[in-house]
This record gives sequence, C-alpha cells and structure tokens, in this order.
Amino acid sequence: MAVMRGRMSGGRNRLNLSLDELDSDQYEAATAPRGPLSIIAGAGTGKTRTITHRIAYLIDQGFVSPHQVHAVTFTTRAAEEMRERLRIMGAGSVQARTFHAAARKQLSYFWPRIAGDLPWRILDDKFRMVSRALRKTGVTATKDTIRDVMGEIEWSKASLISAADYEHRVEHLRREPPISAEKVAAAYQAYEDIKATPEGIFLDFDDLLLYVAGAMENLPEVAEEFRARYRSFVVDEFQDVTPLQQRVLDGWLGDRDDITVVGDANQTIYSFTGADPAFLLRFSRRFENATVVRLHRDYRSTPQVVDLANKVIAKATGGVSTSAFRLEGQRPEGPEPVFDEFDDESQEASAVAQRIGRLIESGVPPSEIAILFRLNAQSEKFEHALDEANIPHHVRGGRSFFDRAEIMESLAELERLANAHMTSGTIHTGDPLIADVRAVLASRGLSPHAPAGERARERWESLSSLYHLTVDIIHASPGADLPAVMSILRDRAHSHRPPAGVGGVTLATAHAAKGLEWDAVFIVGVTEGTLPMRQAIAAGSWAIEEERRLLYVAVTRAREHVHVSWSLARESGGRASRKQSRFLDGIAPGDAHLSERPRTRARRSQVCSVCGSQLSVPAEKVVGHCADCGEGVDVDLVDALQRWRLRRAHQQGTPSYTVFSNATMIAIAERQPSSAAELLEISGIGPAKLEMYGEDILRIVAESASAT
Repeated sequence: MAVMRGRMSGGRNRLNLSLDELDSDQYEAATAPRGPLSIIAGAGTGKTRTITHRIAYLIDQGFVSPHQVHAVTFTTRAAEEMRERLRIMGAGSVQARTFHAAARKQLSYFWPRIAGDLPWRILDDKFRMVSRALRKTGVTATKDTIRDVMGEIEWSKASLISAADYEHRVEHLRREPPISAEKVAAAYQAYEDIKATPEGIFLDFDDLLLYVAGAMENLPEVAEEFRARYRSFVVDEFQDVTPLQQRVLDGWLGDRDDITVVGDANQTIYSFTGADPAFLLRFSRRFENATVVRLHRDYRSTPQVVDLANKVIAKATGGVSTSAFRLEGQRPEGPEPVFDEFDDESQEASAVAQRIGRLIESGVPPSEIAILFRLNAQSEKFEHALDEANIPHHVRGGRSFFDRAEIMESLAELERLANAHMTSGTIHTGDPLIADVRAVLASRGLSPHAPAGERARERWESLSSLYHLTVDIIHASPGADLPAVMSILRDRAHSHRPPAGVGGVTLATAHAAKGLEWDAVFIVGVTEGTLPMRQAIAAGSWAIEEERRLLYVAVTRAREHVHVSWSLARESGGRASRKQSRFLDGIAPGDAHLSERPRTRARRSQVCSVCGSQLSVPAEKVVGHCADCGEGVDVDLVDALQRWRLRRAHQQGTPSYTVFSNATMIAIAERQPSSAAELLEISGIGPAKLEMYGEDILRIVAESASAT
C-alpha cells in the first residue's frame, strides 16, 4: 500500500521530490540514514523509482550535492532511464553511467599520472588480436573458437584470474574451456603481449577497469582526488557485479561507507560471465551498520503470475537464491498460467502462434507479446509458425534463424548438392536423402555431441535444428528429393524476412529478456536437457540452480498472461523421449501424469485453425474435431493438398508458398469446396489462382470425399 508522506521541495537543493507515490518499503529505502544501504528489490517492485528517490532525498536533505553522486549501472539503457528520472526531479547533474563508461572517463583524465606520455587507445578489434594470439600459440581456430576464447579471456579478467593462474583456477572451478586450458592460458598471455606495441598500448574494456582499480590502489594522489569529487555511490543490479567491478568499487569508496546497492539474488543469471552474487548476499556482513530494506510488492504482474514465480523459486537450493523471499502481487486478478504439453516442437509452435493470434484479436498488441526460449536455435519453428499465421515478429538480441551465418552457409552447401543431383539425375529420397543432409551438415560442424564453448555450442545447436527441420520436411513429404526439399527450405527462409521497421511479437532468449516486460509471455521448450541445459546438469547443483533462476526471470517478465509449454519429441512422429523440466515438478497441474500418461498418437498432428487448440485425431479417424470450438478438418485431405502443392512448386521452380499458404490449404480442407464459386470464397484464392489450380483442387477434394 502506498504511504502518504507528502511532498519535499524545500530542501537545500530545491528538488522536485515527492514521496507520496512510494509504498512503505520504498519510502523506508529512500529515506534510510546516510550510509550503507542494501535494497533487495524483487522483480517488478519499482527499484528504479526507489533508487532515484533515494538519490534525490540525499540531495534534498543536504547530505550530498548532485555532482558528488556517482551512480553505476550495467546497461546504457538503465543509465539513460536513471538520468532522465533524476533530471525531472531537478538532479540532472548526478553522474549515471555504466561501469565501463565511468572507467573510461576517469582513465582519460588520470592517464598522464598513471603512464606518463605512453599513448593508449581502445581496442576496437579484439577478434583479430585473439586470432593472432591463437596462431602464435599454434592453434588453428575457427571463428567460433576465436569468439569462445575471447569470452574465456573476458571471464578470466572479470574474475581477476591472470593467464598464469588460468589452468589451476578452471580446474578448481570445474569450468569447461572451449579448447584445452593450457592452450587458452597460452593464448591469453599472447593476447596481452600483442596489445603492447612500440607505438603505445591497446586497452580492452576490462583493461579500463583494471587500470582504474590499479590507480586507486597504487597512486594515493589519484585516489584522493577522485574521492574528494565523489562522496556517495549507487550501484544498480548489484547481484551481477564481478570481482573486477567490486575491486573498482572498493577503490572508489576507500574507507568510506556511503553506498547504496540494489539487487535481487533470485535474478542472478550471468555467473558464466563472472557475476558473483556473494557481494550482495554478504553486504550486511561487510558493513555492520548497513540498513537492509526488502521490496516485495510486485506492481508489474498479476497475483497469478507472481504466484507462479514464487513457486518456481521456492524450490531453490544452495546459497544464492533466496527462496524465502516472496513477491506479493499488487495488480488486479488475472488469468491463471497455462501449461501445455505437445507431441512435437512443430505442434507446440503452431499452438503458440494460434494462441497469440487469439490474444491479438482480443486487443493485446503484438508488441506486448513475447516468446522466450533457452537457446537461440529454438526460434526457427516459432518464427515459421508466426509467419504461417501472418503475425509480425522480430528476434531480439540476435539474427533470425535463417539469417545466421552457419545456416546460410549450410543452405548454400545443400543448394550446391541439390544442383549436382539435378545435373546428374540423382534421386535420393527418404533415409538416403537424410544421410546426404547429415553429411553436408557434418562438414559444417554438426557432430554427434555438443562441443565445449558458448559460441561453438550455439552454432552446433543451430545446425542441429536445421538438420531436424530438414528431416521433418522429408518425413512429411514422401517421395521428395533434395531439390524439392530445398524449395521448401527457401520458402521458409524467405518468409522469415519481414519488411524493415515491422515490429510485432518478440522472440528472445530468457537471458536477452532480462530487464524487459510484456503483457503476455510464452515460455517454450521447457524440458529436461534444455531448461536446465544438459551442460548445467553435468556441471552440478550450482549450474542447475542458475537455470532455475533463469526460468524465474522469464516468468517475471509477464504482466498478465504466462504460458509454459514443452514437447515430448523434436520431430513430428519422433520418439517421445523428452519430459517436462524438473523445475515444473509440483507446479504444472497434473504433472505426475502429463509426461507418463498413455498417449494415442495420431497419424499426423494438427492444430485447429479456428481456435489454436490441439485436434484430437485418433489413428482410425480421418476427421479431427476441436474440443474447444467443434470445428473439424479432414487431415487426409490436408496431406493430399500438401503433396500436390509440393509437386506443383517443384514443377514451377518456385517456393511452395507461391502456390498456396498453409492457412489457405487448411481452409480448403475445412470447407471442402465443390465448385469454382466456392473456391473463390476462400481467402488466398483469386481468379488467377483459380485458373491455374482450381481444377486440381476440386479434383483432390472430390477424391477425398469419395474415399471417405
């Protein structure tokens, strides 16, 4: 409940500060005594509002002047939002920057006292230098390996691990390096050597922090000048601070304690980059006189969403997550979370797209809807399903599936093989064709097991998704050879390129969604081996718990609607070897039988084009009826139409969608037209297409009717 504390505008600095919009916990945090303050701010609890009011209060009461406050954030966006709010309050001269931006500004000023006239500049091509370092150590590396070694060097610096200590530390931490630890250590040292040139020195972003920390520790005059300038510090997202960033903070503070930190250990999801929530968890032990305030009122999400988030984190174990910390939803009641299990990924994607379509029809803007997944490689089927439903969308924090380098390269190789088949008259279908595809993708890096290294694993996951997508197409199109399959893949790739500037539904990894929110969130692919990832399961409990926190973060992105789903098989008709994530045990309704119940598998999976629900299609039936709206569709007729479309597209040398879209095909199967006039009533069929394809369609529909 909001506490009416009145307006404060008569302070020494005459700020536009009003505390009447704060609840009792926010008010306690904003007006806490000058000194160390830890604000444990759960998702949606108004942390930015609270810390800006805290800064304004300290200024208004004369404890500090605006230019003596130094606020640091982790993103430029967060810094800009903080500066804008402070400007409105009349405290626009407060410094609010990211760690690296603050360090760069300080280093530019203090550099002559640190290194004299030695020239320095920011390294803007780390990739090239790491590549040189690997070659110098005798490693012939791919682009992915170079990027993974770059990431390993960044993690090492953030964790205050030198090249000399690297091997010992990764062994102790049971961290799996992308190449041997010995070679990473050698490349790390070579990289540091290469940066020092006769003309000067290159500094990467981590070096900025290292040099600032070193200056504060070793040059008393630099430390004294800085500390005389800045008296009060505020750190946002403190659970994500690395040992290197904490070292910089320690240098800034010296022996003072005027610091406010804001964070939530339950949202610690960046340990792989060096983030260490221990600094937040131990804050009150370091500063014995610290004030600790917990913000637990969630103003973002409905009580139903908040309850699900609490259930997810309540099962946390270990010393990072604070399972006893429970959010309290403050918004009006909303819909219950939805849990869905599907036979395969395509069925899951189609159902999600249809549900999104219904939300849009009900008035939810596409821009207020998100699909979140654990891995970028999971996006393809959902991109395609949204395309089929004519729903605009974009991928946040990465490229669309078919625009990724490894996918474009692999498709080019498959195209070359398809052309060779056409020239030689080779016709491979079924299993021999699958073997051809596997061989091509193996040459691009698809191995039986995922490799070590973040980027290499992402590439492997993308190639694996492309392989399974192609296998799915081959199984769904009996008799199709490689040129025909490539026609379908070109169709899929083309449809994934919406016009520039089109917004729509957001597709993103749960990591990329941190700090964002939507009215409706669909969390997909929540299975063992994906969330938590296989690598996390192998690493042990600490890694599994970070995956649990990732699901918690995903759930708390939703304001009103949250939909959690998973599929039992990757491919249509594939072995149902998957099971729902352990994180849903005791949470998903009926979870004891969802994954183990006897299932009568349909010959083909279908989703109702009217309402998006799964169709019940027992093996002995040809018509599937939707339990929600009663609509029916002849799935055998849909198959016959799809086979015909594939043949026509192949004959014409055009993508399948130029014949008819999937939505038009489903509409034909539902309405079963018997005349040209009835065909023209179906969306997607005009006079030109009637003339080209009408006779074939009417014949296929008639043959299907007589067969039943």
